[in-house]
Amino acid sequence: MIEFGTSGWRAVIADEFTFANVRLVALAISRYLKAQGLGDREVVVGYDTRFMSDLFAKAAGGVITGEGIPVIYSQRDVPTPVIALTIIDRKGAGAINITASHNPHQYNGLKFSPETAAPAPPEVTQAIERKIHQLQSQNLQLTPVEPMKELFREEDLAPPYIQDLETKIDFSALASSPQKVAYNPLWGTGRGYVDGILREAGWQVDVIHSELNPLFGGGRPEPSAEEMPDFIEMVRGGDYLLGLATDGDADRFGIVDKGGEFISANYILALVFRYLVEEKGLKGGVVRSVATTHLLDRLARHFNCPVYETPVGFKFVGQYILEDKVILGGEESAGLSIKGHVPEKDGILACLLVAEMVAKRGGNLGELLKDLFQLVGPLYSRRVNMSFTPSLKGDLSQKLQAHPETLAGRKVKEIITIDGTKFILEDGSWLLFRPSGTEPLVRLYVEAESPKILDILEEEGKKLIGV
Repeated sequence: MIEFGTSGWRAVIADEFTFANVRLVALAISRYLKAQGLGDREVVVGYDTRFMSDLFAKAAGGVITGEGIPVIYSQRDVPTPVIALTIIDRKGAGAINITASHNPHQYNGLKFSPETAAPAPPEVTQAIERKIHQLQSQNLQLTPVEPMKELFREEDLAPPYIQDLETKIDFSALASSPQKVAYNPLWGTGRGYVDGILREAGWQVDVIHSELNPLFGGGRPEPSAEEMPDFIEMVRGGDYLLGLATDGDADRFGIVDKGGEFISANYILALVFRYLVEEKGLKGGVVRSVATTHLLDRLARHFNCPVYETPVGFKFVGQYILEDKVILGGEESAGLSIKGHVPEKDGILACLLVAEMVAKRGGNLGELLKDLFQLVGPLYSRRVNMSFTPSLKGDLSQKLQAHPETLAGRKVKEIITIDGTKFILEDGSWLLFRPSGTEPLVRLYVEAESPKILDILEEEGKKLIGV
């Protein structure tokens, strides 16, 4: 069964992710769009740098044009946020993006974005799934078909996106304080964007892993400390103010401070939120997923603005961007967008905002974080991945329904179940248990005011579910 998870449908190439299944999903999406009265509007079709992504995308384009729907096909592999901006810029019906984002190289995926340019909400993906299953029940065999030339146009999608960034990034601030930074696109779609824009502003940018490599160097194209030891060492050994990284489809970011210290996405979200309020004067609230740092909550109280909490998945966060309710929307998994931007996470934007922030405020990220802690108090967070064994899968829900009155010697003040089970403790620390929407994992998230308490909460969390 083809099912859409947190961010689209993903599967192993040549197992479930086949040309036949891609054509099937593309047909279901085409018929969904026609049922919505959108069959006369363009569909953007893009792809990442994975094995045969461009060919899967062209196969999807053939099906879409075969249904009489016009297609804009990207000339090259393209970042997810660029596709989102193209939908808005062209008033398109939506987009199909062949990408598995940060997943291992053996995976590929198909992500559908509707006319809002946000990730598709559950009611949309469920409607598409129903059409897929109807087609499957008919044993429909879709033969390969070339895109119809009169409905299929290849275009460079970058210029409108870069032009739009000029309304979000202070290029004059970048140009007035040129720095030396390193950039790592992780063999993905971000190459030429972050580095090209900063070089245009007069910055010196040294790039690693910009060549096409669908095996991603044997790892995952995820901008995390675990996946970028060589990049962290590069920043540590060089005279760089920052190390900037994006994932396979450039919707996530990874930031390394001067000296080689990896800065977690939670801290970046908080630092950027403060910068947007204090330096850019933006007005509004902040939205975060249930798994994301409460540093944002503390800052929101300081600035006297509302906080919105959502399930994990930028489709929920992006809705608040669409409704213009917030200054910043973020997820601890390195997703960020801001007021007036696309309702989709954007790693390119995140990297450029961090560069602008450091250039304008001076110092390094460690110094800015220390100042943030002095303002609202320290918070430390951690995510622990645990394999989703059959026994854990069967017992997890029952164990969490026990609702302990205390954890780690602290009273459980509140239990939130909008996505997983989150225990808020009396001192403000918290634990969240949540099955991953994209991988066979159970994730344990913990946050506390000291690393020592963080360790205690992690052990308590594992003990609670018997790991």
